[in-house]
Amino acid sequence: MTGIRLTAPAPGWAIDADVVVVGSGVAGLTTALRCAAAGLDTVVVTKARLDDGSTRWAQGGIAAALGEGDTPEQHLDDTLVAGAGLCDEEAVRTLVTEGPDAVRRLITTGATFDTTDSGDIALTREGGHHRRRIAHAGGDATGAEISRALVEAVRSAALHTIENALVLDLLTDAEGRTAGVSLHVMGEGQHDGVGAVRAPSVVLATGGMGQVFSATTNPSVSTGDGVALALRAGAEVSDLEFVQFHPTVLFLGADSEGQQPLVSEAVRGEGAHLVDATGTRFMLGQHELAELAPRDIVAKAITRQMHEHGTEHMYLDARHFGARMWEQRFPTILAACRTHGIDPVTGPIPVAPAAHYASGGIRTDLRGRTTVPGLYACGEVACTGVHGANRLASNSLLEGLVFAERIAADIAETCPPRTEPAEAASEGGGEPVALLAPETRTAIQRIMTRGAGVLRSAASLATAAEELEALHRSAAADVDAADPKDAVPGVDAWEVTNLLLVSRVLVAAAREREETRGCHWREDRPDRDDAHWRRHLVVRIAADRTPVVHRTETAAFPPVRAAD
Repeated sequence: MTGIRLTAPAPGWAIDADVVVVGSGVAGLTTALRCAAAGLDTVVVTKARLDDGSTRWAQGGIAAALGEGDTPEQHLDDTLVAGAGLCDEEAVRTLVTEGPDAVRRLITTGATFDTTDSGDIALTREGGHHRRRIAHAGGDATGAEISRALVEAVRSAALHTIENALVLDLLTDAEGRTAGVSLHVMGEGQHDGVGAVRAPSVVLATGGMGQVFSATTNPSVSTGDGVALALRAGAEVSDLEFVQFHPTVLFLGADSEGQQPLVSEAVRGEGAHLVDATGTRFMLGQHELAELAPRDIVAKAITRQMHEHGTEHMYLDARHFGARMWEQRFPTILAACRTHGIDPVTGPIPVAPAAHYASGGIRTDLRGRTTVPGLYACGEVACTGVHGANRLASNSLLEGLVFAERIAADIAETCPPRTEPAEAASEGGGEPVALLAPETRTAIQRIMTRGAGVLRSAASLATAAEELEALHRSAAADVDAADPKDAVPGVDAWEVTNLLLVSRVLVAAAREREETRGCHWREDRPDRDDAHWRRHLVVRIAADRTPVVHRTETAAFPPVRAAD
């Protein structure tokens, strides 16, 4: 344990449970439903409404070997190739073998997928897949359908849910084991203000951290809260340098910031072409799969074309689909484009890469356990080893499903007893973190976009590290000043403080990895170096709040616990 905590009032209320799940996407709600079905008293905490997580924004679908002629082994091969030598093969094998049945259980929970005329699940292709194995719903509204089904199931099961609640820190008992979380509930409701859910098992399913960058496909709630909490609690994170930039995000202007509309990879899966301003396809000859190459390859190709042509975007041309296909297969994307004055039926779509998915996160084993006893992580916030250096398209929803079920089974099997939080933790004690002013958020995002975006170098990362550390030192110095002007505790200040922490750790790892691999692109180190860098970078926060980066000796993860 680091003893580091966010500056916050002591909890003014508390409830008890067997397990608290933080997050309401596919990973969180699946975990909660399975835990409740096992007879565990389960509480779900979510930052906004139950259906406001990243899952509902997922357009393309969920990958699984469901089609005739497809096999888990083929799915494994495609995943390993996309992961650029850093996937944990056992984790991937777990994903692809347990995945098809997990999808079928999701269907029995109430999710409805698009079907063919014969009644089979309709499958499409996306980047990096050699077979059609992406199941989708509502054309391009897969995440929304999965979210709807799981939210309805949670409400039907009458699970205890706390909405509009930002999780703050992990509570631990006198032995250093998980004892719950502190959280702040916004607005009026059954609970309000800072409180606590006391539980011996905590599952973090808080999603991604795309908001560390100026432009992202992630919703505004994706501020890295779960990773930041875990780091303060002493947990290890891994592979945080591997941030996937989605190649085809609707370009709204060079100054556009915040959440940007995604143009699903499934559009390319159905035959759309990437072209420059002259209409010339530029992915031909760059990869055997052309537009359907793994995402890191496509994002790099688009970025290179932008640099060579001196432009801020390329184009995705799917005019040959015709109006009917656009309306039936991609109604969400069609509406988003038209909202911004672009009609993909009659003209190409301007696209550019934007931050999309964190391939790394809180390091776990195959049962979702972290390096802190009683703390689990699932979904995008976790690093199971499935994604390696670059996530294969549509493996994220599947990972959430498969590992959520494994976490619930582990908690039900071990059934740890409830313990009392240590006094300092329950009273909001520990070493408080200097909070940043909310307006610092934009500065962090611009620093990260300039220095640690799609294209990185030793110089850009050094500048980013220096600027981030200056923000960190300034906040710390203000706390010690005779007349401190530090930020008042509140949601905006807590979020930006979390953003700074995860940004510092991400940059520390990116500076350490002196090669180009997967979605980590170093222009000063353009080659992949397996001899020295087919390794994982594991990071923790020291008591003095500096990131400590450790390189593993092999491509395998060390055990999460000595007893494993």
